[in-house]
Order: sequence, then C-alpha cells, then structure tokens
Amino acid sequence: MTGSDQRPLLFLDVDGPLIPFGAPPPQYPQGHPTYETGPAPHGSDSNPLLTRINPDHGPRLMSLPCELLWATTWMADANETIAPRLGLPELPVVIWPAPSATDDQDERNGLRWKTRRLVDWAAARSFIWVDDEITDTDRAWVSAHHRGRALLHRVDARQGLTDADYNTLGEWLREESAG
Repeated sequence: MTGSDQRPLLFLDVDGPLIPFGAPPPQYPQGHPTYETGPAPHGSDSNPLLTRINPDHGPRLMSLPCELLWATTWMADANETIAPRLGLPELPVVIWPAPSATDDQDERNGLRWKTRRLVDWAAARSFIWVDDEITDTDRAWVSAHHRGRALLHRVDARQGLTDADYNTLGEWLREESAG
C-alpha cells in the first residue's frame, strides 16, 4: 500500500484539545461541565482535570476517516487514562525522544518541539495535527518539509475541541479522500 492509499493520520494532543484549561476559574464548571464517567481507570482520580474530558469526543473522533494517534506528553498513559474515558481503543503513541540541541534551537526560532517528529512519523502520508500550541512557524516548516498534505489545527485550550473544530477536521478529510 502506498502512502496515498492509506488513511490520513490524526495526531491528537490531550491537554487543551481534550482537557480544556486556562479559562479564569469562575468559568468552571459552567463553561466546562464536568462529566461523570464511572470509576476512574487505573486510579486516575488523582487528577481533577480529567473530569473535564467530554466522553462525546470518543465517538466523534472514531467517526473521522483517519488513523488516530496520541501525540501528547501523556504518551502511553493516554491509552490507560484518557482512552477509557472516551471509549477509544488503544491507539498508537508517538514516542518523544529526549530533547536535543536541535530542539532548543527550534524553540528559540518558534518551532514547536513536536513538529519535526510528527513530520518524520508521517513520512509522506497526509496528516492532521490537533494541538493547542501550533504556530505559524510550525505551519511554514511543515509546508516546506512534508511531502504529503497536512492540516495543523490549533484548538483553543480554554474550550477544547468544539463543533467548529470537528467541522474543520471533517471537511479537510473529505477533501483529502476526494483528492
């Protein structure tokens, strides 16, 4: 199967897109309802922010015609703690290597430390990157260095994924499958 015959990848961050944060405290819980998800998997009750995860994200993410991957500092913990709350199966996890001098230089130049690794992981496959810290520098770098199509979609961390975000992702994926 060639890269163009495969479904696009969707690299998904957790903090911000799935766990909203950053709004002034009085906006919680009205702006971000808490969700009763039953017993917390693997003793994860210790993190009160997990109650901000909307379980409706799971079916919505699974309905997208793409391959979901965790691209988060939660790494394998995302499968143990986040996936069960969303009803997601175990997903592949992008493994982040130790920071390097290149990462330090990239950060000084405005390039996020995840950017190079996600482009390497995707190879020539089309991909979406959903994160709350994507910059124009990341978009320009991906445009110059990635051979496939890419959508770098920044989510408002105060809101997390919204209907408008899902509409954007769905539209891009429809265009990708038609193209």
